[in-house]
Amino acid sequence: MAQVLYIHPEDPQPRLIRQAVESLRAGQIIIYPTDSTYALGCHIGEKAALDRIRWIRKLNDKHNFTLMCQDLSEIATYAKLNNSAFRLLKTYTPGPYTFILSATPEVPRRLMHPKRKTIGLRIPDNRVAQALLAELGEPIMSTSLILPGDEHPLSELHEIEDRMGNLVDLIVESDPCGLEPTSVIDLVDGVPTVLREGKGDTEPFR
Repeated sequence: MAQVLYIHPEDPQPRLIRQAVESLRAGQIIIYPTDSTYALGCHIGEKAALDRIRWIRKLNDKHNFTLMCQDLSEIATYAKLNNSAFRLLKTYTPGPYTFILSATPEVPRRLMHPKRKTIGLRIPDNRVAQALLAELGEPIMSTSLILPGDEHPLSELHEIEDRMGNLVDLIVESDPCGLEPTSVIDLVDGVPTVLREGKGDTEPFR
């Protein structure tokens, strides 16, 4: 069964944050809160953990994984940003948006879209997620906690424990998250294209 940590949503306990980050560095899969839904996460370099997440969610190789980043400078390491894209990200991050951008060589090929060589990136407006990212010092490879056949992501903590306890290594519990995933904005060609209507307001990108 997965270990469960309760981390305070407004004042994350440093000892528990370190414990969760140690799990990531050890190649484990964690569930953690964001400003939209709970997410599945693993270390960016752990292929075995990524394969487990693909299996849990039944994802094919065309799924755009997301790198959860601490700030804009981290995004610039992993994505090619022109001036207009940078201005948009500066305005709308942190927040419940996932931006699709062309990946830099820093991104492992297995995380990219196989044909477009793109990657999803976002900066969460959530104190627990930000504390994890600050302690880790690099992005968390993430995807929403929605299981095959489900219409909505898992959000109730008891249900997450019941259904995911044997599938992941660590569950970070905090305040309940919502049922609405992020809005997804494609910025690859420089002109914003809304790929998914989600929690974030998409009107500025139209």
